[in-house]
Amino acid sequence: MFNRSKNLLEDFFQQADLVLLGLCAAASLYGLLLITSATRYMGSKALRLLTVQCVALVLGIAIYILLSLVDVEVLLRKWKWILLFNIGFICLLRTPFGVSDNTGNRAWLKFPGVPVSIQPAEIVKITFILLLAKQLEWAWQEHHELKSLRAVLPPAFHLIFMVGLIYAVSNDMGSALVYAFIFACMAMVAGMAWRWFVVGIGLGGLGMFGLYKLGRIDYMIRRFRAIFDHTFEPLGVGWQQTRGLLALGSGGWFGQGLFHGTQTQSPTSTSLPARHTDFIFAVAGEELGLVGCIVIILLLAAIIVRCLQVARHARSQFSSYVCVGIAGMLIFQTIENLGMCLFVMPVIGLTLPFFSYGGSSLVTLFAAMGVVSGIKKRALPDRVRPR
Repeated sequence: MFNRSKNLLEDFFQQADLVLLGLCAAASLYGLLLITSATRYMGSKALRLLTVQCVALVLGIAIYILLSLVDVEVLLRKWKWILLFNIGFICLLRTPFGVSDNTGNRAWLKFPGVPVSIQPAEIVKITFILLLAKQLEWAWQEHHELKSLRAVLPPAFHLIFMVGLIYAVSNDMGSALVYAFIFACMAMVAGMAWRWFVVGIGLGGLGMFGLYKLGRIDYMIRRFRAIFDHTFEPLGVGWQQTRGLLALGSGGWFGQGLFHGTQTQSPTSTSLPARHTDFIFAVAGEELGLVGCIVIILLLAAIIVRCLQVARHARSQFSSYVCVGIAGMLIFQTIENLGMCLFVMPVIGLTLPFFSYGGSSLVTLFAAMGVVSGIKKRALPDRVRPR
């Protein structure tokens, strides 16, 4: 047993993507430093939050190593069980274990005796990407293109079903939009005809209009309106972003100093809200300035580029689609979170990957990166790669 474990670890260090692991670890440690500063005003509660994040980081690295050794193409032979897991895990939110956040979204699971909450939509992102990649590969094998309705309908139905399920169960529109963007990235790389994207956008627009008429997304409309009119409800839906923009602007080039941010260190309710989660980027801007923000952007950009590099050299269409889907997930969450802090995107509850507080989010991200590392480990060597 000891020798087998030793051999597996040697195999990991020789063939897994240590560059990607290093980038993810660096981003997470940077995020941990920002979380430490952002929660300092909380007193004793800060220690619990930091402990959860540290445990999630260690667990995430362990899962990264494990998934680097797993061939996900073999895992997808049990695709029916994975699909059932996705549906069942999301539906758990409608049991007594499901809890709502302060926005009314029933997006978290809280089990007795477990000190942290779990967000199913975060974890299911990975298995959704795996299943969608397999569907796109099947479509190519059967139809040799993604232009006909018969080829496009199965993956499109999968997306509609998952987005509808997440919204119906949890009312979490933010997570639903991430899934839609992941699908768009993967379908684009797979060569889906552009007319189907136009049809999808049109149907999505009709769906949003229907929800608006039913009064189901009034809060979303108000948040979008605040983006175009910063004077709209400055003490309501625009409050968070007004404070975030103020924090970012007050940092200058090098910030006010770590643990010295005016809003970040203030315990008053009129200061920067959700500073350790949604607005962690604003904390970096206030305390570490533009330079600190640029470092965040460079780290996330490097992680995304690394995922796309692995996709380019993957041994199969399936593996390539998986890496693109994971990169798409990071791209959307990064752009949305940064735009939210800059008051150019609406607040939809998406955290900054690797930097914001969130145990289930951090573990999920490392798991996703572990899948990418495993794909890189099994990539075709240059001498046998088709040109």
